[in-house]
Amino acid sequence: MPPPAPGSDLMRRIVFLDRATIPDSVQLRRPAFEHEWREYDRTRPEDVVARLKGADMAIVNKVPLTSPMIEALPDLRLIAVAATGFDRIDLDATNTRRITVCNVRDYATTTVPEHTFSLILALRRSLMGYRRSVADGAWQKADQFCFFDHPIHDLAGATLAVFGAGSIGRAVMRLGAAFGMRVIRVGRKGQGGTADGDCVPFEVALAEADIISLHCPLTSSTRNMIGAPEFSQMKRRPILINTARGGLVDEAALVDALQTGRISGAGFDVASAEPPAPDHPFMAILERPDFILTPHVAWASHEAISALAEQVIGNIEAFVAGAPRNVVGR
Repeated sequence: MPPPAPGSDLMRRIVFLDRATIPDSVQLRRPAFEHEWREYDRTRPEDVVARLKGADMAIVNKVPLTSPMIEALPDLRLIAVAATGFDRIDLDATNTRRITVCNVRDYATTTVPEHTFSLILALRRSLMGYRRSVADGAWQKADQFCFFDHPIHDLAGATLAVFGAGSIGRAVMRLGAAFGMRVIRVGRKGQGGTADGDCVPFEVALAEADIISLHCPLTSSTRNMIGAPEFSQMKRRPILINTARGGLVDEAALVDALQTGRISGAGFDVASAEPPAPDHPFMAILERPDFILTPHVAWASHEAISALAEQVIGNIEAFVAGAPRNVVGR
């Protein structure tokens, strides 16, 4: 029997392959139509086909859906991504099979910018270093009311360069302006800026920025967009923040830039491999006061995840109603 068509009254089978990517504290309501629901906390790649066999709708976050997997699932009609990024899905294969892929959008425009500025403030004011100094007894040993172990810099008057001007990048720019920063939007690598100065060339931003914040998708053109050559152009020894995607920065080059003083600090919420293996470059610098690594949680406020969960189910309901939304890859 062919899979149910949008708008039909036949039973739909929905399988969520990695439910553990949404915490139990967030309710995931069931779609408002007759359906069979099955969920798994985690799914290994080798188990994907078996678990999706007979399903016409899949919900995924980080589980890969490759061309061979998709070819082995003739009933599949919808892939609802429980995230904005969809780089783990072979869109050529879904397009060939006319499988609809939809993602979640604009749910993290508060939580990610707030996390971004948490990292910026912690690094500009050396909070990690001072916390450790206090724990080590430096305050008790000081002969005055305070001590000056680490540099402290204001945000007001500093130049913030934002790479990526989507909804999150624009929200970061607004926060920067509220702090009194000079905020510049950065053009794509190799494309220059705009005549009105609204967008500055990539190389100019590297040279002028006190703080660089990345908010780009990970694509073939953005992978390792910042590496050793780019670090050498950072004349003001900026802080580098990445709350976007692992892989945007050459991580070994970042470690070298920190150790040689070409940048003043780095705050990352992402890595090229998550979780990082013990031999990942970041693991060697976790004790540095000028480096902060958080476990890909910038997006994960309770409010944001609740909005994401509701949008996932809304996307499924819209597909069944015959009006797919947030469609990607076509």
